[in-house]
Amino acid sequence: MDVSSTCSITSKGQVTIPKALRQQLGLGRGSRVSFQLVGDHIEVRPCKPQQPMSASGFGLLKSQRPPVPVDFDPASLLRP
Repeated sequence: MDVSSTCSITSKGQVTIPKALRQQLGLGRGSRVSFQLVGDHIEVRPCKPQQPMSASGFGLLKSQRPPVPVDFDPASLLRP
């Protein structure tokens, strides 16, 4: 991976990571990166997720509904 590019720093101190680099590293909106000063340059590295993603996808979606109690019995809804 020998992709080199230059860009300007905005008045807010922001830079744009070139699209080719973002795609190659899988960076998208909301991705986190870390900065480290090494000698006379800065290294920017993608941060790995704190917790591995579940293969089933369980827990990825947030709900506005309150959680269902663990001891909830759906059959109790059918009892008169």
